[in-house]
Amino acid sequence: MKKRRRRKKRNTLRIAALSAVCLLIFAAAVCIVLHRKQEEQPEDVLALYMEKLQEADYAGMYSMISRSSRQRISRDKFVQKHENIYGGIEAEGFQVKITDCNREDADKAEVSFQMQLSTLAGSIKFNNQAVFIREKGQYLLEWEPSVIFPHMTGSDTVRVTRLKARRGSILDRNGQALAEQGTASSVGIIPGKLGEGKEEDLNRLAELLEVSRESIDAALSASWVREDSFVPIKTLDKIDDTEKTSSETDDRTKEEIARQDALLKFPGVMITDTQIRIYPYREAASMLTGYVQNVTAEELEDGYEADSVIGRSGAELLYEEKLRGRDGYEIDILNENGDIKEILAVAEQKDGQDVKLTVDAQLQELFYEQFQNDKSCTAAVNPLTGEVMALVSTPSYDANDFVRTMSEEKWNKLNENPDKPLYNRFRSTFCPGSIFKPIVAAVGMTAGMLDPEEDFGSEGLKWQANESWGNYYVTTLKAYEPVTLANALLYSDNIYFAKTALRLGSDTLTQNLDNLGFNEQLPFPIVMAASTYSDTDTIESEIQLADTGYGHGELLVNPLHIACIYTAFLNRGNMLIPRLLYEDVSSPEIWKENVFTEEAAATVADDLSQVVQNPAGTAYSGHIDGLSLAGKTGTAELKASQDDTTGTEMGWFAVFTTDKGKEDSLLTVSMTEDVKERGGSSYTVGKDREVLKEWFGL
Repeated sequence: MKKRRRRKKRNTLRIAALSAVCLLIFAAAVCIVLHRKQEEQPEDVLALYMEKLQEADYAGMYSMISRSSRQRISRDKFVQKHENIYGGIEAEGFQVKITDCNREDADKAEVSFQMQLSTLAGSIKFNNQAVFIREKGQYLLEWEPSVIFPHMTGSDTVRVTRLKARRGSILDRNGQALAEQGTASSVGIIPGKLGEGKEEDLNRLAELLEVSRESIDAALSASWVREDSFVPIKTLDKIDDTEKTSSETDDRTKEEIARQDALLKFPGVMITDTQIRIYPYREAASMLTGYVQNVTAEELEDGYEADSVIGRSGAELLYEEKLRGRDGYEIDILNENGDIKEILAVAEQKDGQDVKLTVDAQLQELFYEQFQNDKSCTAAVNPLTGEVMALVSTPSYDANDFVRTMSEEKWNKLNENPDKPLYNRFRSTFCPGSIFKPIVAAVGMTAGMLDPEEDFGSEGLKWQANESWGNYYVTTLKAYEPVTLANALLYSDNIYFAKTALRLGSDTLTQNLDNLGFNEQLPFPIVMAASTYSDTDTIESEIQLADTGYGHGELLVNPLHIACIYTAFLNRGNMLIPRLLYEDVSSPEIWKENVFTEEAAATVADDLSQVVQNPAGTAYSGHIDGLSLAGKTGTAELKASQDDTTGTEMGWFAVFTTDKGKEDSLLTVSMTEDVKERGGSSYTVGKDREVLKEWFGL
């Protein structure tokens, strides 16, 4: 019995041991199968390959392609090809969806997938396939260019074409271009064609082009330059063939023709057309239009390209978002002949919008031509609509010079010129002198503190309110009777308006001036300096108050602001908003309502007509037969003390039409500096008269 039990026990142990071995073998086999299955899923390999693509790990992608693929393309070429393609199209946001996996046999599989990616030309979406083969126990990608794009072959390339957008033009009210895209002449050098006297020629070229020799050398030594390269040096005006033979060609154009003819005599010099921003009215409108220049590195983040331009001043800066275009792009696959095989994506360019201003280019040019040699400014508006018809500051600069290569010498000449051609006077403030008197008169009548028929009594040629003024007197140029408002404006009586200001008092006068927009930003797209009546918050003294009454004291005004106040004389006491953007149907907008009573506005307007039409008026030299005008002269004396005889004078003239309709009405405010020995305000009156005569065809 014992032997049987032992034998049975031994058999049981043998069976258990055998079972354990079988279980271990089975478990190991399962582990091997599972491991092999996890390693060999081609879908997972493709997903990992695409992860590396998203990370731009092209070297890592190369390690996942088959041996035969590596024989067709080296690691360096593989990496470079992917960098060029994906970097060139600015690919990002890769999305991959595997749709099928077809295993032809144990060592080969074909994975179908959908790919979508974002590029600078928009989204690209396509279906594709990738073939995987097993090598040494793992799936590797059988790489072909078609993995990048389905129809791409080994000899194909990917090209990105920039569809450059047009920058919008700046137009005047009649559609005349103040700033536009145009053609200029690019002067360049072909290095291989320079003659034996190269050094001397380059020195002479630098002089003719007004650039430094160093800048020419730097351009010629750029890394991209070859012997047959055209190396641009400077951009000049485009000279048409008709200009070369026309008898009407101006002196500046003749000089440019001579210069370009001289340039072409040098060996290796070529002049070719190039597209550039141009400003046809040059100095006449540059203060208004401003100019463009190339973007900076920081501005590239705002969607600009390296060769884009951006508005730097004036209307170019003000309306940059409207004027700037948005470049488009086209991504193509090209065959070995350079022909388009497939268009992958297109983002059409969006040209910039044209901006139409209310200004009239002819009027702008007329004012510039009259005042170009003066330190002056003019603001012209339609007083019935508020449209700004001209904004001129002289002397000025040529915006074309800022777009092209400006020499250091030319910049220094502009920047250091004592007449300040870069200083925009129509945006600034100045002492107004007597053109301020009509405003004080209207304020006094509106406040019920001035009767236009009241006779203030003659004080002679100087007056002071009381002995506390010491040696200070208000002086005037002419004694007359009766001393009423009409005569005070006719003869420009300082004493009358000094008395009016004192009667109003500081609080009433400053309150009304604040209501007229003093110490306030003008509601106008171009930022203007705010008009002020004191260096402090209020008018400090009785003398300052009296001086303010006739346009002196610490009073500073902006010419466009004065023009806006004068619109109230023609709009029943309402001040209009100045407008710069043109509208086909022009409707006036009120900025300040009821600043004057209708009676006050009408009375002052009638009295100002006499200032121009009556031979005794200070502005009579500005009258024009056949044209009804009203206006006021002003001479602002800038001196250290009342007895100072070395100070200078500014001559003003504010004038408006009284017999024109909504379409033809005009109001202008002009200021000229340094008129002391040139006739005072009469100098400015004469200039404006010539403009008005030509403008109205009289």
